[in-house]
This record gives sequence, structure tokens and C-alpha cells, in this order.
Amino acid sequence: MARLSSVQLFKDLGLDLTTYESRANWRRFDPEEILVDFDDLSTDVYFLLSGEVRVLMRTASGKEVILDEMKPGELFGELAALDGIKRSANVTALTKGEACVMPAAVFRELIFSNVKVAERLFCLMASRIRELNARFVEQTVLDLRHRLYSELLRLSIPRSDHNGERVITPPPFHHIMAARIGCRREQVTREFTMMSQEGLIERTRGALILRQPEVLKARVAEALREDA
Repeated sequence: MARLSSVQLFKDLGLDLTTYESRANWRRFDPEEILVDFDDLSTDVYFLLSGEVRVLMRTASGKEVILDEMKPGELFGELAALDGIKRSANVTALTKGEACVMPAAVFRELIFSNVKVAERLFCLMASRIRELNARFVEQTVLDLRHRLYSELLRLSIPRSDHNGERVITPPPFHHIMAARIGCRREQVTREFTMMSQEGLIERTRGALILRQPEVLKARVAEALREDA
């Protein structure tokens, strides 16, 4: 079975990917290794087979803003493969892992010769644009507190056997949350303390539990209405 068959872009499509894999490279990486950096002229596409990576952008002043954290089955680098423009973000490994590195020409051939793959890529890119638009609106109109609420909801998943609660595993570091919403670590620490006192969150050894996610959703919605 082709190794790329488990990647979300190709999963369950029954495609013969061996000819494309034979023209790709396989790269193992270690924690903190940079896979793609700002302004790189490379145009390869990376398919994550194992491990996790972080995608971030850096302002002219050196401030870093985290855009996403990717897990096995996801891909990055498709924009440069499609338009040939130098990289706009940095991608750094969070863990050990392996990626299939596909040259842009091979990726374009694969996409343009398979309508279903192209449709999935369009849907993936559309979903990323929608999320970036949502985050842009939040960054523009919401204060720090409500941006934090929204980001916690975005990062969390339903907690099994606990009706209504959501959980983030492992619990996010304060400086990482600060980089995600554009503020200082100390501000996140202060907000987390207040949320704990309100009973909105609970931090355990392995997770951050959102005890009342509906309250957080309602507060974000109210803040957006007030701005309007």
C-alpha cells in the first residue's frame, strides 16, 4: 500500500500513488528542526506521515504569531508549489517525525490529473482561509480576554463521558497561547487565573478542561454583537 494513502488529501480515494511517491523524498526530522523557513525559495510540498509541527509567521519587529499546529495526515507548502512565491511562514518540528517531500512539479501533476484530489485541496484551502478570516476578525474587534476564550474553544475537543465539557491535551503553555492571540505571557497567566476562580477552566496534570464552554461561546458572541 502506498504510504501516502493515509494522508487526508488522498484517503479512501483508491488512487495509485506509487508513481508519485517514487519521485518524492522522505525526510525524518527531530524536535525543533526547521523544515521550512521564511523567504525560502523552495516549492516542495510536505505531507506529514508522523510527528507534529508548528506553523508561525514573524513580524518585521521579530514578534512571532502562531498560525497552526499540524499532525500526521496533514500537508503544508502547497501555496509555494502552486504560485512559486517564496515561503511566507516558518514550519518547525515539535516532535520527531517523518514527512514525504514532494517536488512542486510532481504535486501539480498529481492535483491536475485527479479531479477528486483537486476538489479536496480546494476545500482544504477554503477552510484555512475561512479560519484565518475568523481569526482576523477576532484580532481586530475582540479584546484580549475574548480572543483567549475563542482560541481555547478552537483548540479544544469534546471531553468524553463529561457532557458539555471540552478539553485541550496536553495543556497549552501560556507563552504559546500568547503567541496565538497576540499578547504577552503575563496577560494570559492573569486571565487563566481569573477563569479558574470563576470555575470556567480546570488544569490537570495532562489537560486543560473547559468546564463551561457554552459560557465562553456566549461571551464571545456577545462581544462580537457589541462591536457591531
